[in-house]
Amino acid sequence: MSINGNKILIANRGEIAVRIMQACTELGLPFVAVYTKEDDQSGHVDVARKLGGDQSLYRIHNYLDAGDILSVADESGATAVHPGYGFFSENYRFARRVTERDRPMTFIGPSWKVIRDLGDKINTKRLARKLEIPTIPGSDRAIYDELEAETIAESLFEFQVKMGVNRPVVLVKASAGGGGMGIDEVEDMARFRQTYRRIRNYSLRTFNDEGVLIEQRVFNFNHLEVQIASDRSGTNPVHFGTRNCSVQSPGLQKRIEVAPGFCPTELSYGFDGQKVLNDITEYSLSIAREIKYDNVGTWEWIVTPDGKPFLMEVNTRIQVENGVSACIASVKGDKNVNLVREQIRIGLGEDLGYTQSDVTFDGVGIEYRLIAEDTINGFTPWVGKINRLNWSECDWLNIHTHVPLDRPYQIPTEYDPNLALAIIWGKDLEEAKKRGIEFLNTLKLTGSDSSGSGMKSNLPFLVEKTENLLEF
Repeated sequence: MSINGNKILIANRGEIAVRIMQACTELGLPFVAVYTKEDDQSGHVDVARKLGGDQSLYRIHNYLDAGDILSVADESGATAVHPGYGFFSENYRFARRVTERDRPMTFIGPSWKVIRDLGDKINTKRLARKLEIPTIPGSDRAIYDELEAETIAESLFEFQVKMGVNRPVVLVKASAGGGGMGIDEVEDMARFRQTYRRIRNYSLRTFNDEGVLIEQRVFNFNHLEVQIASDRSGTNPVHFGTRNCSVQSPGLQKRIEVAPGFCPTELSYGFDGQKVLNDITEYSLSIAREIKYDNVGTWEWIVTPDGKPFLMEVNTRIQVENGVSACIASVKGDKNVNLVREQIRIGLGEDLGYTQSDVTFDGVGIEYRLIAEDTINGFTPWVGKINRLNWSECDWLNIHTHVPLDRPYQIPTEYDPNLALAIIWGKDLEEAKKRGIEFLNTLKLTGSDSSGSGMKSNLPFLVEKTENLLEF
């Protein structure tokens, strides 16, 4: 199927908008970009003008205003919408609206039914258990009855005691929540009832659904991911390896991602690291086949210190860290792998065009998220102006940023303070880490706030955490 004749509306901002524009240009596809008043100095606006001309730019009020975005789509004659990540990327109602309106368009992502079904934590857990895939112990449906919730919590406390857990903890989660919203932990039954009622009431107010999940809290785990791609047939998913995303802020926001997820050839683990990687990869593919997954997506896992994996959730979108998986992959010997480009191509109906045997891996990739934040004071966002951002070009380094390099840039307080992504490749973990430290130590990143004080960034934190990457 030819993808010619399509025009892509990019319903996002910043770094991912830039990467989508570049991918569209590589595919020979025209695009439409949007921006808000607060983002008029963003580099993604510059790139849109450069690659698409002034006619490719439309100002909107809010990236979360579906009506605004779809009005731009109609005015510009767009035939497809790419949501990027965040915003509408995992909103099945928006995806359905895009594809089923009077002037239907293509949603660049999985079909809305797949987004709906895998976006439901309960449904995902049920599907996994049906396929005998390990999930975190706990309820596999929303609990609405307080006595039933207490029974489940008691059984989880007893299970943890039998497993030798010194400080058993149970999680109480709003079943309709997401992104860390509506979740609390309980250390004993004395507090459970009060917490259950509070989360239930919160869920009812926030999501109009008082269903609650009860799960075991797992401590001291590594956070791994499996990158999947599949075309619209949903029958031929392939994986692009694993990632380790265990370096996070206290708020569980990722800061460093490494591909592959473990490095058993260079590091010792208290379990068979390669077997864990193979298992979570095959488990992820089996779910993709079962549900006929039809675009790119990420299966998220936690792995305990004894090597037991548990499926957490499925992210039905492109992820920030897609590039670190691409940098260690080749398809039919071609190292120019771009998962954003693949997402657009298969999203518009092209066949995948390769099988798992055509995908090979080489080396180790590290992705750093460069963020304006004060890591010493609770990772609070830093507000100010970037005066300088530059680096030495290397064949092992890729930088993705929306920060303009030719002028000062005031960070909009309305959005997150992510500045850039740096992706480093090495032939092995040792070389990748060495190159990573070299990059971090030579990067020029300066700025000042309204009081004239120098900028705060997470560079020292990234340097510190690089030393022990992939150790467990």
